[in-house]
Amino acid sequence: MTYTAPVTEQRFVLETVADLPGLARLPRFEAATPDLADAILEEAGKLSAGVFAPLNRPGDTGGATLANGAVTLPAGFREAYAAYVEGGWMTLGADPGYGGQGLPFALATAVQEQLTSANMALSLCPMLSQGAIEALTAHGTEDQKQTYLTKIVSGEWTGTMNLTEPQAGSDVGALRTTATPAPDGTWRIKGSKIFITWGEHDVAENIIHLVLARTPGSPKGTKGISLFIVPKFLVNADGSLGARNDLRCVSIEHKLGIHASPTCTMSYGDDDDCVGYMIGDENAGMRAMFTMMNHARINVGLQGVSIAERAYQHALAYAKERVQVRRIIEFADVRRMLMTMRSLTEAARALTYLNAAAVDRAHAETDEAAQREAQGLADLLTPVTKAFSTDVGVEVASLGVQIFGGMGFIEETGAAQHYRDARIAPIYEGTNGIQAMDLVGRKLPQGRWKSLFADMRADFVLFAAGDQGGLVPYLEDALAALESATTWLADGGAAGGADDNAAGATPYLRMFGLTVGGWLLAKQASAAARRRAAGEGDPAFLNAKIVTARFFAEQFLPQAAALLGPVTRGAETLFAIPEEAL
Repeated sequence: MTYTAPVTEQRFVLETVADLPGLARLPRFEAATPDLADAILEEAGKLSAGVFAPLNRPGDTGGATLANGAVTLPAGFREAYAAYVEGGWMTLGADPGYGGQGLPFALATAVQEQLTSANMALSLCPMLSQGAIEALTAHGTEDQKQTYLTKIVSGEWTGTMNLTEPQAGSDVGALRTTATPAPDGTWRIKGSKIFITWGEHDVAENIIHLVLARTPGSPKGTKGISLFIVPKFLVNADGSLGARNDLRCVSIEHKLGIHASPTCTMSYGDDDDCVGYMIGDENAGMRAMFTMMNHARINVGLQGVSIAERAYQHALAYAKERVQVRRIIEFADVRRMLMTMRSLTEAARALTYLNAAAVDRAHAETDEAAQREAQGLADLLTPVTKAFSTDVGVEVASLGVQIFGGMGFIEETGAAQHYRDARIAPIYEGTNGIQAMDLVGRKLPQGRWKSLFADMRADFVLFAAGDQGGLVPYLEDALAALESATTWLADGGAAGGADDNAAGATPYLRMFGLTVGGWLLAKQASAAARRRAAGEGDPAFLNAKIVTARFFAEQFLPQAAALLGPVTRGAETLFAIPEEAL
């Protein structure tokens, strides 16, 4: 179960899709030179392959354990996290004013991909901290930033996100955790939260929980929610750790996968003395939390890419060695599965990196109109990245099990772990059905899809003029269907209105992901052909990029076009059978 970071592939996508050279021309990212990016990818690859990856299987079999309110991680996890902190990896994309390096999110995304492929359970710790960094950077006071943000950026402390309660899952507005003002200006938090990733652990000396709660007299629903910093250990005026706060982990979940990632039930204020500090304005917690959630949703989409890459590498190695009359990689159906795994993974990676680069441009562009355009693209792509890429992760991991055959169903080979680990990603950080509804209900009305589709069609003209013209008919058919589906949804669907749109949302998101993925693969194929003609780069790698784009165009873009029917059929048959007859 070895892992090799796909540095050549990552570098190529960063250059041709994320346009890292273009990002480096922006004043904010001038340090992101090609040499620095290469060094970061290479060194992160060593950490991922040499330190994180060897702990993946032992972490799965051993898991996190809870005793007397303390969570212990599997052997080696403390040391691996310490190596991560010592290397300064948490600092990559953070604000230099608080100890960060200020490098592009797109580059940090490539590093996070490597870590997640190597060990998804362990990688969740820094992923949650990255979300906390975003929320504190955007909404924290200067004192909060100096006290908490600097320590999370360094990796000395970790962060969590506390939304979910037993009665309030996707319906965040139903939460009951309360925050009562104290005379000293702090708040007293009381309530419980479930499914808190890395809510308690032993790899860092303090954990900074970001907790949603209701203040007295707050409005009902999401309008009455505020966000609070609730540290595991209170912090003294000189920055040293003080008393243990009134919070505890009361249980950890026994899960299908990511066994080494402690998923905690947290209890706040059992002794009525849990101290919290409000972030931002009262009743503005959802705005602050969405800063964190949107960042996390891109990173969860990245988890789909990461597990797909790991499953592909594992299945490819097995197919080269497994003999059934002859090596199974010589059979056409196994090649079909491998090419499916490869092409879906590369399409999802390109989508995710494009999304990350749009976030970068929304923050770093010096022209206000360019900032708005980039933010619109980031907003549009985020639900697609999260849902499409995590679905890809599950599909590719499942194919990996299939290539292993009966041995894939046996835990010792490790193929099943990829599948089990991948399965959570379509669920958490907003289920994929919710992402589809967000895309259709919130993002399409913003209209940013119009300029995206225009950019795609402009590229098709360039492809047709070059040596990738064979891909254009597939791309044109898929985009034409996507435009028709988009117009239908934007007009409110058929007579069923909201129900019709909801019925078509999930197939629409799949259609969107496949079409954009096909475009981005064709874009890479075009760049690969130019480099090959110029004698630049590894010919084998460049040829593989061209063939992969063609395979995806022939095998998956027709599926995108075929989804127009399911998108526009409406909700009639969904409700035609009475509930009691289902």
